[in-house]
Amino acid sequence: MDISTLAAFAAAFFVFAASPGPDNMTIIARTISNGAASGIAYGLGTVAGILIFLVLAAVGLSLVATEMGTVMTVLRYGGAAYLVWMGIRLWTAEPTVPQLRPVSGRRDLLAVFATGVALNLGNPKMPLFYVALLPNVVGADLTPGHIGLLAAVILMVETMVIGGHVLAATKARRLLSSPKILRRVNRMAGGVMVGAGVTVAATR
Repeated sequence: MDISTLAAFAAAFFVFAASPGPDNMTIIARTISNGAASGIAYGLGTVAGILIFLVLAAVGLSLVATEMGTVMTVLRYGGAAYLVWMGIRLWTAEPTVPQLRPVSGRRDLLAVFATGVALNLGNPKMPLFYVALLPNVVGADLTPGHIGLLAAVILMVETMVIGGHVLAATKARRLLSSPKILRRVNRMAGGVMVGAGVTVAATR
């Protein structure tokens, strides 16, 4: 696999990863409302789901994954319900200055991480993305070494995308200084999370 092929894959994946959607909106909302650790935990969960699908696609099991309708539906609705629940909690939360209910406990972060994994495993567009991308960009015959290179590209791209969203949201948090503003931000973030959950649940 040459450098031009990897560059083509990186460009295509960057467009996919950086495009506005439930995952990026949730990373921003969680960072604003619960701190950078929460946003990063969710982002890492999405990356884990992406890498799982990369392996499935590379070994020719993507079509099997697309047929796991019941499992994927349960994962999608479970993750969507969690986002809606968290969004409602944010909407009704009392604003606290200067901290916005930070999430740092291992159990809480693992729950956020698991939500990111579940939502990506339950995303029916993910296997279809790889089925369309891998044969046309990198070819159908992939060795373990090729999979490792693609995984490294995904990690580099996601580090930039997730890091950029978390950094922007963290800077936005630092500008918050009054309960009135915080209440608005809580409700905005809560609304985004509810919207993301509804979007995920409505995805076919």
